[in-house]
Amino acid sequence: MKRTSLFALIALALSGATVAANAQSYDNWYVAPRIGAVSPDSDRETKVSPLIGIGVGTWVTPNFAADFEYSINNGDNKTASRAAWEARGLNGNKQWESVWLDVAGRYFFGDQGAQWRPYVVGTIGAVRHAGFFYSPVGVAPGALGHPTRGWDPAASLGGGVQYNLSDRLAFRGEVQYRFDRDNNSIANHTGFGDAIASLALVVNFGGAPAAAPVAPTPAKPPVASCRDKDSDGDGVNDCDDKCPNTPAGTLVGPDGCPQKVVIDLRGVNFKFDRPNTVEKNIGPTLKEPSAESIAILDQAVDTLKRYPDVKVEVDGHTDGVGTEAYNQKLSERRAKIVYDYLTGHGIDASRLDGPKGFGKDKPLDTNKTADGRQRNRRTELTVENQ
Repeated sequence: MKRTSLFALIALALSGATVAANAQSYDNWYVAPRIGAVSPDSDRETKVSPLIGIGVGTWVTPNFAADFEYSINNGDNKTASRAAWEARGLNGNKQWESVWLDVAGRYFFGDQGAQWRPYVVGTIGAVRHAGFFYSPVGVAPGALGHPTRGWDPAASLGGGVQYNLSDRLAFRGEVQYRFDRDNNSIANHTGFGDAIASLALVVNFGGAPAAAPVAPTPAKPPVASCRDKDSDGDGVNDCDDKCPNTPAGTLVGPDGCPQKVVIDLRGVNFKFDRPNTVEKNIGPTLKEPSAESIAILDQAVDTLKRYPDVKVEVDGHTDGVGTEAYNQKLSERRAKIVYDYLTGHGIDASRLDGPKGFGKDKPLDTNKTADGRQRNRRTELTVENQ
């Protein structure tokens, strides 16, 4: 592949980040364009050279990722004269182009939601070397007794650190030592060790689309009976009301009796690993479209203002990704940011119990799917009995 084609692939991957930012979450795969430098084995007789590449990877577990990678680098020879090379029994080439294909495994330490994540990396693959020669008329490249190009097996080990900018974008800084069983670059010499340093931009994709809205159940036609009456004004007709004469303003269940209920904040869901420790504004931490979540919060504020004697407990929850300790802190931050939203919109703090965090202990849905985990990232308002 020509270098211009690789740049086109990298540009396409980066432009895709704008589209990916509108998806719900990522759990599946990513692209990782990278740049770097190769410090070659001294026996290669080539200079330090730039490296560009791109990888496509997938998260196998929260701590392990597998990548397929493509990289190229062109190394200029330290000796530019063909005569000087031939005097040493070497090919008279002025430059070597190397193409590196590999499968990489990266094991990350720490929680998936952590901002800094060190890791170790190992690769196995092959490197193709191709020379560009000072060949006079009548002298064929490779006439000095060894191939001018070919594929050779290669493997590498190294380490790095990943800095997560968001749940979609991250940077990787990495160093590797690569052993390349190259028998093409220099006559009668097989095997070279190269040092490689690189920086990659990781663009995460994936996640399932939002579930289709459920059609509302058609209302039953009215019946001229006790169902048309609500003697105590609690919103439950006299036929179904098992607790008549409840005091005005009491929140009741479907049977008309005082009941501990949850003010429905379903639909107010948070982005992965948000809010972080410094975020105070709730808007950027909410799942898109955030305007719908804000509207639900405003309805909760309106309900609390209409029932001034009602007190609620503010509870935060997380999905099942990450450690118990990390999720406990994250759930407390979610409860606190909703608590601050309510007090900031006129609800007196004396009416709010909390904020309290329950970590990942009380899921609404399964943690085995992206949709289920999204619904579990939430805050609830539990009405306390008066």
